[in-house]
Amino acid sequence: MPRPTDWTRDQTLAALHVYFQLPFGQLHQRNLLIRQLAEWIDRTPGSVALKLVNFASLDPQVRASGRAGMSNASKLDRLIWSELNGDWDLVAGEAARVYEHYGSEHGVTPGSDVVEEVPEIAEGTTITATVKVRVNQARFRRAVLASYTARCCISGLAVPQLLIASHIVPWSVDAKNRLNPQNGLCLSALHDKAYDIGLITVLPDYTVRVSKKLTISKVDNFTKKVLLEYQNRGITLPDRFKPDPRFLEIHAKRFGYL
Repeated sequence: MPRPTDWTRDQTLAALHVYFQLPFGQLHQRNLLIRQLAEWIDRTPGSVALKLVNFASLDPQVRASGRAGMSNASKLDRLIWSELNGDWDLVAGEAARVYEHYGSEHGVTPGSDVVEEVPEIAEGTTITATVKVRVNQARFRRAVLASYTARCCISGLAVPQLLIASHIVPWSVDAKNRLNPQNGLCLSALHDKAYDIGLITVLPDYTVRVSKKLTISKVDNFTKKVLLEYQNRGITLPDRFKPDPRFLEIHAKRFGYL
C-alpha cells in the first residue's frame, strides 16, 4: 500500500507530542524519537522531522530568533496550533493519548516514555488518576527542560538532576495550563524553592526580583551569591515557549511584587 501524502489529524497530534519533548537542535531525522514515530505512522523520519520544524515555525519565540527557516506548515498544522493556544491542556492531552495509542499498537506501554522521570507527587482519587497526574508532570518537565536546553534560567546551572520545571501559576490553580510550558520556568532546585515561597519572582519583563525580606536584612554570603546577586537581572529566555507575561504577573502580584 502506498504511503499516504496528507497527514491525518492523529498523525499530526502525535508529531506535536514529540515536538514538545525535544530541544530545537534535535528536530532532525536521526533522532530516535522521531525515527520511532515515523515507524509507527508509516512515514519517513525526514517527513516527521519536517513536520516538527513546521510546528517550530509557528512558535513566535522561534520565529523571532530566525531559526525556524521557511515554513511549510499546513492548514491542519495551523489549526491544531491555534487550538493548542486556545486550551493547552486539552490539546496537549489529546496529543499524548494519540501518541500512546500508536505506541500501544507497537507494544509500547503508555507513559513508558517518561517513566523514569515521573516525580514523586500524590494527587488523584485513585491509583490510575495519580499515575496519570505524575506522567503529565513528567512530560511538562521534559517540555520545559527541552525549551531551556536543560539550564536554570536564573543561575545557568546545567545538571538535569538538580533542575525543576517550576509552574508559574500552580498546578492546583489553573487546570487549563498544567501542561503548558509557557507556564513554566526551568530553575535549579534551590531557585525553584525560593520561587515557590515568593522569595524571588520573575516580572513580566523577564527580570528577577528578590524579596524585601532578604534585601533589607543581613544575610550570609551564600544567600548573597545565589539569590541577591540576581536582583534586577534578566533571565535566560528559552529557545521556544517563552513564559507568558500574564502568568508571571499573577505570580508577582501573589507575593506583593506588583
